[in-house]
Amino acid sequence: MSELTVRSGYVYSTLGLDPDLGDLVEMFVDELPNRVSKLQECWDRTDLEGLGRAAHQLKGAAGSYGFEELTPSLTRLDYSVRMSRSDDEILSAIEEVIELCSRARAGAPE
Repeated sequence: MSELTVRSGYVYSTLGLDPDLGDLVEMFVDELPNRVSKLQECWDRTDLEGLGRAAHQLKGAAGSYGFEELTPSLTRLDYSVRMSRSDDEILSAIEEVIELCSRARAGAPE
C-alpha cells in the first residue's frame, strides 16, 4: 500500500487510484457530508450514544476506504464519548473530524 498523501491541504485516499476501488472511494467521499452532519446532529441532540456509534462507524469506513489520516481524529472522538470526557474535549474532537473530512478527496493529487 502506498504512503498516505496529503497535498494542497487535501486528504487523499491511499486507494484513490485503485481501478477496482476508485469508484467506491468516490462514493465514500460524496457521502462524507451526510456522515459529518450525523455527528453534528447527535451532538446537538446530546445523543452521546448515537455520536459514539456514528464516530466508530465512520472510523471503520474511513480506514477501509484508505483514509488513514482520519482514523486518529475519529479514534479520539470515539474515545472521548465512550469515556465521558468534557463537552469541550468532545466538541474539539468533532470540530477536528469535520475539518479533516472537509479536506477529503477521491482520486489522487496532481
